Amino acid sequence: MISGLYAITPEQPDTERLLQQVRAALMGGAAMVQYRSKSQDVALQHEQASELLVLCHAFDVPLIVNDSLRLADLIGADGVHLGREDGSVRQARIVLGADKLIGVSCYNNLELALAAEAGGADYVAFGSFFPSATKPGAVLAPLELLRQARQSLHVPIIAIGGITPDKAPALIEAGAAAVAVISGLFDAPDIEQAARQYSQLFSRPASPGRWLH
Repeated sequence: MISGLYAITPEQPDTERLLQQVRAALMGGAAMVQYRSKSQDVALQHEQASELLVLCHAFDVPLIVNDSLRLADLIGADGVHLGREDGSVRQARIVLGADKLIGVSCYNNLELALAAEAGGADYVAFGSFFPSATKPGAVLAPLELLRQARQSLHVPIIAIGGITPDKAPALIEAGAAAVAVISGLFDAPDIEQAARQYSQLFSRPASPGRWLH
């Protein structure tokens, strides 16, 4: 099952530096990594995603590609994360196949999550739960949404948005199976230690392939 620290990569044009940052997060116990890049440099995206995939697999951790179904398919990523404008779960499943992970951003909307689950999504994400430096204009989601979602959904729920180690426990208690973090992890002076702080909030199995359904 999906559980733990879901690390989302920062914008980092230096591939070697990005790999160092993600390695530190993995050393600290990150359970999933999402490659997120808004760069228009397609070659750079391919290079970074491909190298991150190798790195993540060395730690038996899945790499999810944000937004781009094409890139996820091209590099053989472990899955894709879809936003509002990124196409349907059905389309992603046809392209990637049955054994890949498909996640969907549902913002503060439980109905979107119910539809995503019905369509075959492997997990859903809600947020932003707190003000976020990455998306300062994002709509805020209430904590009660997690409690409602836990009662209504059967897929893992990921919380995102301004999550620090001291704020994460309330989200986990309310129903989050994982917390997705960018700034709180990669802006930390010691990424590995920050990852460990988040990861220690979860009890997750150590068996290979734990993230596959």
